[in-house]
Amino acid sequence: MTATSHDFLSLSAFDAEMQECLRNCLDCLVACQVCADACVGDPAMADCLRACLDCIDAHGPSIALMARGSSLHAEACRLCAEACRRCADACSGHDAEHCQRCAETCRRCAESCSKMAAA
Repeated sequence: MTATSHDFLSLSAFDAEMQECLRNCLDCLVACQVCADACVGDPAMADCLRACLDCIDAHGPSIALMARGSSLHAEACRLCAEACRRCADACSGHDAEHCQRCAETCRRCAESCSKMAAA
């Protein structure tokens, strides 16, 4: 059986809150990528696409810094939470199913990242 990124999150190096945040970040990263891909080329979806791309870019540092236990993870999570809130706002304004899923996932991630930023 091949290990997935989520399998590594059960390692004892991560407390439960960080495990949840990492899972939410990974799920959100995928949801944003799917949404962004669906929005490419549609001028009516430009705001959604831009918000998704910002959110995607904000996840990288958060995931990397949490994964290695860096003391800088709180600052990255603060940025990620803000990007997720903005993306959720942009996506929730569209009726497309991928946008609604993205908005929901972003809200969940923003909540987790806000907790990590406050820790």
